[in-house]
Amino acid sequence: MADAKLFTRGKAQELRDELRAANDKRDKGFLRKKTALKKIVANMTMGNDMSPLFPDIVQCMQIQVLEIKKMVYLYLVNYGRLRPEEVNSAIGGFLSDCADRNPLIRGLAIRTMSSIPLPPIVKALIDPLRHALQDQDPYVRKTAAIAVAKLYASEPGRKVVEREGFVGMLRDLLADHNPTVVANCVAALVEISDRGDDIVLKLNGNVAGKLVAALGECSEWGQIYILDSLLSFIPQTHLEAEQLAERISVRLQHANSAVVLTTIKVILYLMNYMEDDVLIRVLERKMGPPLVTLLSSGSEVQYVGLRNILLIIQRRPAILQNEVKVFFCKYNDPIYVKLAKLEIMYRLTREENVAEVLAELKEYASEVDVDFVRKAVRSIGRLAIKISSASDQCIQTLLGLMQTKITYVVQEAIVVIKDIFRRYPNQYESIIATLCENLDVLDEPEAKSAMIWIVGQYADRIENSDELLEDFAFTFKEEPAEVQLALLTAVVKLFIRRPTAAQELLPKVLKLATEEAENPDLRDRGFMYWRLLTSNPAAARDIVLSEKPVISTETDRMDKGMLDQLLLQTGTLGSIYHKNPNTFIRTAKARYLPDSPALNSSSKRHLITPSGFASSSLKAPPSVPARPTTSVPASNSDASPLSPIGGSSDDPYGQLSDLEFVNGGGAGYQTDVPRPRGVEEDLLF
Repeated sequence: MADAKLFTRGKAQELRDELRAANDKRDKGFLRKKTALKKIVANMTMGNDMSPLFPDIVQCMQIQVLEIKKMVYLYLVNYGRLRPEEVNSAIGGFLSDCADRNPLIRGLAIRTMSSIPLPPIVKALIDPLRHALQDQDPYVRKTAAIAVAKLYASEPGRKVVEREGFVGMLRDLLADHNPTVVANCVAALVEISDRGDDIVLKLNGNVAGKLVAALGECSEWGQIYILDSLLSFIPQTHLEAEQLAERISVRLQHANSAVVLTTIKVILYLMNYMEDDVLIRVLERKMGPPLVTLLSSGSEVQYVGLRNILLIIQRRPAILQNEVKVFFCKYNDPIYVKLAKLEIMYRLTREENVAEVLAELKEYASEVDVDFVRKAVRSIGRLAIKISSASDQCIQTLLGLMQTKITYVVQEAIVVIKDIFRRYPNQYESIIATLCENLDVLDEPEAKSAMIWIVGQYADRIENSDELLEDFAFTFKEEPAEVQLALLTAVVKLFIRRPTAAQELLPKVLKLATEEAENPDLRDRGFMYWRLLTSNPAAARDIVLSEKPVISTETDRMDKGMLDQLLLQTGTLGSIYHKNPNTFIRTAKARYLPDSPALNSSSKRHLITPSGFASSSLKAPPSVPARPTTSVPASNSDASPLSPIGGSSDDPYGQLSDLEFVNGGGAGYQTDVPRPRGVEEDLLF
């Protein structure tokens, strides 16, 4: 019978009758029995409830035919938990099969029993499992090793594993002569270590060496299990780490991308314990080509590779520093691959290759995919901030793109040009006129906010800045909070720079912000500006027009300690999300770079421990100087200075330092100075 015909919905009673009718002795080879069981499995797959057939299926366990055994055990795994009161009737058959002469049947019985974590089954499995772990056949031993991990995943099974010493037996199996058994044993121990709170897998140099020796004879997934377990080996000397890294580096040439990524993960881990710069550079050169090869795979594998590469080059940029052309986008790349490549292109761009990258990005800006074009334009602006020598080229490229008059291109260009103005003050003000020509096309909050900031910041150089801001103020109530906050600050800047020009506009905007706005942040900022301008205009000028810190690309970089932690997740979901798995998987454990006498100074400086503190932060936090009283008269001039951390004071505005002022300003307010740089890091935890 063709397999397609088996997938027809049938009633349980009809299938029971067919199964019982197949007991005819004339049915040689059990063909009718096999057909009936196939129909039952097919209906079970389609979602039909076949649980009423449980007693009839259990009777089929007596038939010593492997094909029938497989179907019977598949049924029992599926319905065993749903009918715990009837599962006892199958225990006799299980125990009989565990002692069968055929190793395939013995292994099948052990695997099935470990998949039904009910107390009677778990209790019956103890002795067969112990014998299976010492079985003469490697298939049975490898199946038993995985069965221990399955047992440990259930509550009754965990107690049995701990009581009967199965973990110790697994440890002994690491010395097995069969590499497949060793790989499954390692996989089971890693699984148990990840699930258990009191069982931690730790390898010494001798065991790690034996596992590496078994790599060559293992299957692909066996190699991945063994390589992943090497993260449990903590080198005590630089030589141990260097020798192990050299031994596994041959796996970088493997055809399987998962093996390659896992090998890279282990080498990057071991690099933290090396001091030989020459060897580190050699290993970095070896890792480059395999990573590039990942880009010749399918789109999904490419994306996984790209997300991992993005992490790797932030910690070890030398690995791919000369390979930026490899990440140029192809016309048929999916959008998620293109966006990932753009980010890597930005990271790998240097003064030597910025010209060709800019030319490539300019081409991308003429694509049809809006998200891709936006990202390309934004990347041009980020390059201007990152590489000061290329800022002129970037500005010219952005101005050329604005001449296309494509709405989303123009708006994205204005957003990044605002950041360029902040990075290079008083250098590119000559292009403001060009920007103002595009006011009519602005319809996105971020672009409007950027343009308003530019008009407010250079209000004294734009002749009609008051008219421009007044035009924006007409729709003040309808604008999102982002635009309203930017407009409020820009009008205050205009008033400070050109008081007569904003004499009517300022009260109007302040009234809208304080009386008609629903956003509490907007109201608070409006009241603050109003109070400041009426009580002390000189202080208002010092605050609003204070020199802002120059922006940089440092904020784009992830902390090295966090990178070291995430690189331990290379090839997993954590490396795609760029998050530790314990933040999005409830049962997952975070991995930390273990301390060791061999840990090099760079890694030790940024080490993150399970308590969440970097090793450099374990010292006592520095004292924060109290805020001095400025020369601005205060109503309570004899009040004690207030420290930014806690404390109490009669000064009602004493806590204003905790507010986020627009563009990072706020320094200079009465009895208010910014926190010293570096203090924030010590207060994060």
